[in-house]
Parts: sequence; C-alpha cells; structure tokens
Amino acid sequence: MPKTPPSLSAQDALVAVMIATSASDRNIKTSELVCIESLVDGLPAFAEYDKNRFQHVSKTVLDLFEEKDGLDMFFGLIRSSLPERMFETAYALACEVAAADGRLGEDELIFLREIRYELSIDRLAAAAIERGARARRLTP
Repeated sequence: MPKTPPSLSAQDALVAVMIATSASDRNIKTSELVCIESLVDGLPAFAEYDKNRFQHVSKTVLDLFEEKDGLDMFFGLIRSSLPERMFETAYALACEVAAADGRLGEDELIFLREIRYELSIDRLAAAAIERGARARRLTP
C-alpha cells in the first residue's frame, strides 16, 4: 500500500471508524457488521451513501492497519476527511459498534480511548455518548 492513503468522503470516514472499531480486537464479528449496516441504513448522516463504497473503505482500513504507522495514518485520514463538527458522531458510531456484541474487550476499550484522544472528544461528551450506547444495548 502506498504511504499516502486515498482520500475519503465524510461518510466514508464515518464508515472507516466503525470498521476500524470492529477490527480493533482482530475479530470482526457478525453482530458488529449488522450494527454497521443498520447504522448506515438508518442515520441521516448516510443519506444517499453509496453502499458499494463499503468494500473499498474496509480494504483501506485493513490495509492501513497492516502498515507500520498505520494507526497514525488512519487517524490522519479520518481528521482530514471528516469535518470537526462530526468528530463526536464518529465517536458515537464507534461506541455503537463496540457495544454491538454486548461485551467490550480490552482492545476495543483501548481503541475507543485512542479515538477520544485523536479526535479531541471532551471527557464529559464521551461519557454521555458511552452511556447512551450502553443504555441502548441493555435488556430487561
């Protein structure tokens, strides 16, 4: 893969964050993919998104994760592709995907912390986003 990753649309960047969150524990689960598909199908941020881009975005993320400085390149790509006002949205989507299987492993928690740092998500905002994701996954 070239050292300069391809550019992404803002919608692609949101999808990339979700894919990266799913891949963060080196085990992309069906429940996470179903969650991503549901989010892309149902959220206004993805209105008119070309789902055919999903495979390209997935390959870009997974290829970056194979590079020596891939995580730094990944976050550089996300920051350059996504308007700052959408950073919290990206974090919220990451939290939804991480919570999709009902468990948060250490690798996922570390990756979420990295997203918070790289996208400068305020601690209070992050706590609210995390609480909302957890609340949506609770069962009686």
